[in-house]
Amino acid sequence: MVCTGALSCSASAFVKGRLVKKMKILLLKDPKDDHSGQDPYVQELGSHGFEATLIPVLSFEFLSLQSFSKKLSHPEAYGGLIFTSPRAVEAVELCLERDNKLEVWKKSLKEKWHVKPAYVVGQATACLVRKIGLATEGEKCGNGEKLAEYICSREKPETLPLLFPCGTLKGETLPKMLRQKGIPLESITVYQKIQHPGIRDSLKNYFSSQGVPASVTFFSPSGLTHGLSYIQELSGDSFDQIKFAAIGPTTARAMASAGIPVSCTAERPCPHDLAAGLQKVLRPESLSCSGAA
Repeated sequence: MVCTGALSCSASAFVKGRLVKKMKILLLKDPKDDHSGQDPYVQELGSHGFEATLIPVLSFEFLSLQSFSKKLSHPEAYGGLIFTSPRAVEAVELCLERDNKLEVWKKSLKEKWHVKPAYVVGQATACLVRKIGLATEGEKCGNGEKLAEYICSREKPETLPLLFPCGTLKGETLPKMLRQKGIPLESITVYQKIQHPGIRDSLKNYFSSQGVPASVTFFSPSGLTHGLSYIQELSGDSFDQIKFAAIGPTTARAMASAGIPVSCTAERPCPHDLAAGLQKVLRPESLSCSGAA
């Protein structure tokens, strides 16, 4: 799917048997197709009577792929892998493609890594990991801290290190918790986040055509850093009317540090939990009505 500006769904829908006008929700993230050909966040929010629009905030540059490729060629040196973002999985795919290792991966490397745990945060990352043929663990953990707790409950000290491909802005919670438990970890920075070149024009077009949304969801601290000033500029005096949501606790803390009131934090980084949280914030009356029924 190509997203040049905004991706959204229609303006009204039936929700619980009633025709309701869709409240506008702005999601600052890349579009991702599921099996239906539609971004799962757009689909889930649409089923709750929201008009969801996606605008990419970030682009990514991949780093140290040659070094990472060498590490992937030696699964015997590691106890497993840790993936906390889809970009880290994409780095694996790039290594295999650039170094012509796809055949070697299919014939031997994949099986050698498959018998080792691939710890992941979130369903989106888990899906990508499974696509490259690895067995995932911990995907129900909603953030790095919970994943670290899960890993500590399964790994023993003084074993082979876990290989952790990550971004330049990775949180320190997971590495710190593993160090405290004596679980060896080898981190390698494989990508960095940069501002999407089209973000200002996309947001300007959105606000010009759609107006100020009822809610804006940030999906990472980096997305907040690169998107907040444009939201403030374009919403003007209506900024305080927006309900701001976070995809997880790390992003929520960054928003709070920036002075942004957090109306909703998804319990887990998935479409269902974000939609449920926004439903409580934006349509509390629908919940009370369904409870009474």
